[in-house]
Amino acid sequence: MTQTKEKQLVPVLRFKEFEGEWEKPKLSERMEVFRGASPRPKGDPRYYGGEIPRLMIKDVTRDGKYAFPCIDFLTEEGAKKSRLLKKGSIVLSCSGTRVAIPGILGIDACIHDGWLAFKNFKDIDKEFLYNLFVKLHEKMQGSATTGGVFNNLTTSIIRDLRMGFPSLPEQQKIASFLSAVDEKIQQLTQKKALLEQYKKGVMQQLFSGEMRFKQENGDDYLDWEEKEFSDLYSFHSTNSLSRSKLNYDVGSVYNIHYGDIHTKFKTAFKLLEEYIPFVNDDVDLSKIKADSYCKKGDLVMADASEDYADIGKTIELIDLKDEMVLAGLHTFLARPKTVNTTIGFFSVLLKSWGMRKQIMTIAQGTKVLSLSTGRVGKLRLGLPCIEEQQKIAAYLSSIDTKIESVADQITQTQTFKKGLLQQMFV
Repeated sequence: MTQTKEKQLVPVLRFKEFEGEWEKPKLSERMEVFRGASPRPKGDPRYYGGEIPRLMIKDVTRDGKYAFPCIDFLTEEGAKKSRLLKKGSIVLSCSGTRVAIPGILGIDACIHDGWLAFKNFKDIDKEFLYNLFVKLHEKMQGSATTGGVFNNLTTSIIRDLRMGFPSLPEQQKIASFLSAVDEKIQQLTQKKALLEQYKKGVMQQLFSGEMRFKQENGDDYLDWEEKEFSDLYSFHSTNSLSRSKLNYDVGSVYNIHYGDIHTKFKTAFKLLEEYIPFVNDDVDLSKIKADSYCKKGDLVMADASEDYADIGKTIELIDLKDEMVLAGLHTFLARPKTVNTTIGFFSVLLKSWGMRKQIMTIAQGTKVLSLSTGRVGKLRLGLPCIEEQQKIAAYLSSIDTKIESVADQITQTQTFKKGLLQQMFV
């Protein structure tokens, strides 16, 4: 593969056996373009609930490649009012955010009206076209009718869109190279999923008592004691600052927002590894008590959520680098009040299924679920001795390290592919 001078219709990065400019035809000149269709009225048993699969938007992840219809099915009458797509065609969501190559065991499938479909290619490799659409997401979105990022694309816009195509052999060489990168990403993703599944199984065994560590001399540790959460932790006041009172640029006090606990913070919280906002300098913090500032070993729990999966989600403050940090809106700040706890154990204990069931049981509300310190304080938990806590925390942390390492490899490989897409296409 060689670097070439950047000029019109010649890629920056190219396999050395190819030369000359690429063609740039309208898509309609090289393939058939059409939009999916959905029978009306929606849910009519004449059309829905049969055995013919229909590809929905939800069947495809944003970084997916091969799509398999699995959540919606049409009757024969419904299929007549929809659009059939043969295996190996390409689909692009009308929002421009999802691209896939559908297929389900060789069976043709219908497609939802949120898809644009491409078939009957003329001298075009489908894997090349897939990657071309991946690269051109932003451009295609910018071509949408009203110019907005997520506005619908239309068949007329797509048919008239001009894209660069080299000869079929060069397309196939590019596609083969990028497919190898995709396979690497897929392998890493599967490895990460297996590690996460393994950790889940280990946690279930550890916190159910099926799996126990032993002392250095081979003897068993003492049986776990049953404690209430309030026996081990005391609650301290938190603030109710909204996002408008926070910023990511400057400040002397950090603030942990419950939304970040739900979406991005790691269970083992280390300040330098997280993107955490500051409290705005014009906010008066003079009435904040000294014991309301977070300390190493504290737990910060989200006390509100729209679903049971995240209610009571908790991070453990492992390293704050001696910075001033507050727990903010919709959080509980819990501090160890006994020497019988070790850092790194209780955040994973609270993620165990037994504790999650208890937390979901005490959650109250309809549209928004909430917790109270009184109810959280009465949570029942098993407490091993310090030495066994340390071994459990260290073992689970070692698995987390492996998961994070694989996640970093996935990110690096994805970034590598993005760079290739920018340089190997025109």
